[in-house]
Amino acid sequence: VQLQASGGGLVQAGGSLRLSCAASGFIFGNYAMAWFRQAPGKEREFVAAISRSGGITRYADSAKSRFTISRDNAKNTVYLQMNSLKPEDTAVYYCAADYTIMGHSTSENYDIWGQGTLVTVSS
Repeated sequence: VQLQASGGGLVQAGGSLRLSCAASGFIFGNYAMAWFRQAPGKEREFVAAISRSGGITRYADSAKSRFTISRDNAKNTVYLQMNSLKPEDTAVYYCAADYTIMGHSTSENYDIWGQGTLVTVSS
């Protein structure tokens, strides 16, 4: 059972990044997926979630209108498209899986976690 996040890096403010999270070892289509992030010295926070079918999404206020979560169940992969990035988006981004129809915004609900990918936004 594994989630492998990738796509992080260094980008200037206003730029874009696309994160990917590849799942293996479990039936991906049975799990809602989410992205969380943790900035240095701060607690982990919810970014976005998507239902197991992909038909329902949910965003933190900080991500609305700038970030888009999507999934490809045929490829066992969830994505996070991040546009108009700001320095305050700098964090380690984690993908997570929850055995339910639609994911919650609380990290305690999630059963499987990836290792994280670092996003650094310079001003």
